[in-house]
Amino acid sequence: MASSSLWQWLLSPKKNWFAAQHKKTLARRLRQYGLRYDDLYDPMYDLDIKEALSRLPREIVDARNQRLKRAMDLSLKHKYLPEDLQAMQTPFRSYLQEMLALVKREREEREALGALPLHQRTIP
Repeated sequence: MASSSLWQWLLSPKKNWFAAQHKKTLARRLRQYGLRYDDLYDPMYDLDIKEALSRLPREIVDARNQRLKRAMDLSLKHKYLPEDLQAMQTPFRSYLQEMLALVKREREEREALGALPLHQRTIP
Protein backbone atom coordinates (compact mmCIF):
# COMPACT_ATOMS: atom_id res chain seq x y z
CA MET A 1 0.00 0.00 0.00
CA ALA A 2 2.75 2.41 0.93
CA SER A 3 4.71 1.53 -2.21
CA SER A 4 1.77 2.40 -4.48
CA SER A 5 1.42 5.81 -2.87
CA LEU A 6 5.17 6.30 -3.29
CA TRP A 7 4.87 5.50 -7.02
CA GLN A 8 1.94 7.86 -7.37
CA TRP A 9 3.95 10.61 -5.73
CA LEU A 10 6.99 9.91 -7.94
CA LEU A 11 5.00 9.95 -11.16
CA SER A 12 2.63 12.84 -10.41
CA PRO A 13 3.86 16.14 -11.92
CA LYS A 14 1.63 18.03 -9.46
CA LYS A 15 3.46 16.63 -6.44
CA ASN A 16 6.96 15.77 -7.63
CA TRP A 17 9.28 18.49 -8.92
CA PHE A 18 11.29 16.03 -11.05
CA ALA A 19 8.17 14.68 -12.75
CA ALA A 20 7.05 18.26 -13.46
CA GLN A 21 10.43 19.07 -15.01
CA HIS A 22 10.28 15.92 -17.14
CA LYS A 23 6.79 16.83 -18.37
CA LYS A 24 7.91 20.38 -19.15
CA THR A 25 10.93 19.15 -21.11
CA LEU A 26 8.84 16.59 -22.99
CA ALA A 27 6.27 19.26 -23.90
CA ARG A 28 9.04 21.54 -25.19
CA ARG A 29 10.52 18.78 -27.36
CA LEU A 30 7.12 17.78 -28.75
CA ARG A 31 6.32 21.43 -29.59
CA GLN A 32 9.63 21.79 -31.44
CA TYR A 33 8.54 19.09 -33.88
CA GLY A 34 4.80 19.80 -33.79
CA LEU A 35 3.84 16.45 -32.28
CA ARG A 36 1.33 15.32 -29.68
CA TYR A 37 2.08 12.74 -27.02
CA ASP A 38 -0.37 10.27 -28.58
CA ASP A 39 1.62 10.46 -31.85
CA LEU A 40 4.44 8.58 -30.11
CA TYR A 41 2.42 5.37 -29.84
CA ASP A 42 3.55 2.80 -32.43
CA PRO A 43 0.78 0.70 -34.04
CA MET A 44 3.34 -1.90 -35.13
CA TYR A 45 4.30 -2.50 -31.49
CA ASP A 46 0.85 -2.93 -29.97
CA LEU A 47 -2.17 -4.36 -31.78
CA ASP A 48 -4.54 -2.50 -29.43
CA ILE A 49 -3.14 0.79 -30.69
CA LYS A 50 -3.52 -0.37 -34.27
CA GLU A 51 -7.15 -1.27 -33.63
CA ALA A 52 -7.83 2.03 -31.84
CA LEU A 53 -6.33 3.99 -34.75
CA SER A 54 -8.46 2.07 -37.23
CA ARG A 55 -11.61 3.05 -35.29
CA LEU A 56 -10.82 6.77 -35.20
CA PRO A 57 -12.30 9.12 -37.82
CA ARG A 58 -10.23 9.46 -40.98
CA GLU A 59 -9.53 13.19 -40.39
CA ILE A 60 -7.86 12.49 -37.04
CA VAL A 61 -5.67 9.72 -38.48
CA ASP A 62 -4.71 11.91 -41.46
CA ALA A 63 -3.76 14.78 -39.11
CA ARG A 64 -1.63 12.33 -37.09
CA ASN A 65 0.14 11.11 -40.21
CA GLN A 66 0.80 14.70 -41.32
CA ARG A 67 2.30 15.56 -37.93
CA LEU A 68 4.55 12.49 -38.07
CA LYS A 69 5.69 13.29 -41.62
CA ARG A 70 6.41 16.90 -40.70
CA ALA A 71 8.37 15.79 -37.61
CA MET A 72 10.46 13.35 -39.66
CA ASP A 73 11.15 16.02 -42.27
CA LEU A 74 12.22 18.54 -39.62
CA SER A 75 14.40 15.96 -37.93
CA LEU A 76 16.16 15.05 -41.18
CA LYS A 77 16.79 18.74 -41.90
CA HIS A 78 18.03 19.32 -38.31
CA LYS A 79 15.48 22.12 -37.88
CA TYR A 80 12.56 22.92 -35.58
CA LEU A 81 9.17 24.50 -36.19
CA PRO A 82 9.18 28.30 -36.19
CA GLU A 83 8.53 29.87 -32.78
CA ASP A 84 5.07 31.18 -33.75
CA LEU A 85 3.95 27.68 -34.79
CA GLN A 86 5.48 26.13 -31.67
CA ALA A 87 3.36 28.43 -29.53
CA MET A 88 0.18 27.07 -31.15
CA GLN A 89 1.01 23.39 -30.48
CA THR A 90 -0.90 21.37 -27.87
CA PRO A 91 1.34 18.39 -27.07
CA PHE A 92 -0.82 16.84 -24.35
CA ARG A 93 -4.24 17.14 -26.04
CA SER A 94 -5.26 13.52 -26.36
CA TYR A 95 -7.13 12.02 -29.28
CA LEU A 96 -6.31 8.33 -28.82
CA GLN A 97 -6.69 7.56 -25.10
CA GLU A 98 -10.47 7.14 -24.98
CA MET A 99 -10.55 4.78 -27.96
CA LEU A 100 -7.51 2.89 -26.67
CA ALA A 101 -9.19 2.39 -23.28
CA LEU A 102 -12.33 1.10 -25.06
CA VAL A 103 -10.29 -1.36 -27.16
CA LYS A 104 -8.43 -2.62 -24.07
CA ARG A 105 -11.70 -3.10 -22.17
CA GLU A 106 -13.14 -5.06 -25.10
CA ARG A 107 -9.99 -7.22 -25.30
CA GLU A 108 -10.13 -7.95 -21.56
CA GLU A 109 -13.82 -8.82 -21.85
CA ARG A 110 -13.09 -11.18 -24.74
CA GLU A 111 -10.33 -12.84 -22.72
CA ALA A 112 -12.67 -13.23 -19.75
CA LEU A 113 -15.29 -14.86 -21.99
CA GLY A 114 -12.72 -17.11 -23.66
CA ALA A 115 -13.21 -15.66 -27.15
CA LEU A 116 -10.37 -15.05 -29.57
CA PRO A 117 -9.01 -11.50 -29.81
CA LEU A 118 -10.09 -9.44 -32.81
CA HIS A 119 -6.75 -9.69 -34.55
CA GLN A 120 -6.71 -13.52 -34.33
CA ARG A 121 -10.16 -14.13 -35.76
CA THR A 122 -10.49 -15.39 -39.32
CA ILE A 123 -13.50 -15.67 -41.55
CA PRO A 124 -14.20 -19.35 -42.45
